[in-house]
Amino acid sequence: MAKTFLQVQKQIEQLQREAEQLRKKEADGVLSRIKEAIAVYGFTAADLGFRKGTGRAALVVKQSIKKTRRGKKQTGTATPKFRDDQGNVWSGRGPRPAWFKAALEAGKAADDLLAK
Repeated sequence: MAKTFLQVQKQIEQLQREAEQLRKKEADGVLSRIKEAIAVYGFTAADLGFRKGTGRAALVVKQSIKKTRRGKKQTGTATPKFRDDQGNVWSGRGPRPAWFKAALEAGKAADDLLAK
């Protein structure tokens, strides 16, 4: 017996519900293993590549997609040139971030903040 379009659509919907349930179950297991590893090894948000104080997880030094002169897209992230002990980083491009300015005003030299 051949299936109708509506029967296939219903089957797709059922499979999508099952897939979502499996994804949630697997994600819960992954999340618990991640939390356990964080507790055991003492990882910080900075260790995991997230900025501090944004209120949400934001990847550090994420560079937007730019177009070159020939119209091709260029992607990538800039290598951090400056870093502080709080996990803040700056590539040295663009305006100086507030944390960098504050560190300079507090008496640090730019050389003290160079990423190693």
